[in-house]
Amino acid sequence: MKARLIQFAAYFIGGNVFFYSGYLTFGLCYSVFHWQWWQAKLLGDAIGWTLNYLVQRYWAFNGKDLQKQETANRLRYIVISVVDTVLDYLIVGGLVHLGVTPYIGMFVAAGFFTVWNYVWYRFWVFKPAKA
Repeated sequence: MKARLIQFAAYFIGGNVFFYSGYLTFGLCYSVFHWQWWQAKLLGDAIGWTLNYLVQRYWAFNGKDLQKQETANRLRYIVISVVDTVLDYLIVGGLVHLGVTPYIGMFVAAGFFTVWNYVWYRFWVFKPAKA
């Protein structure tokens, strides 16, 4: 149980790295450079995905068995990130359509993805292959 709590804490830190690097990039591009919300978010997400993968793979879900399946890990991470992106843009875009600022929409989406992604990362993306 203690190991899972430590793993979740490391995962949560990685999620925060994703969120805040993306959020800061979004804020700069959206509010300073006046990009469309989805363009600013796309760049922020790309930066966040990259940093998040590094934290999740090499810290939160690190294991010797994962080294043997690096290509599979990356492919699964890309697949779940594409699914996440569609859901994320539906959540944020739907809220923007309802008049909610994308800054708030991003926090709403982050709450959903905190649980959603932990389950996917633990049981599929970074699950070691059976020996």
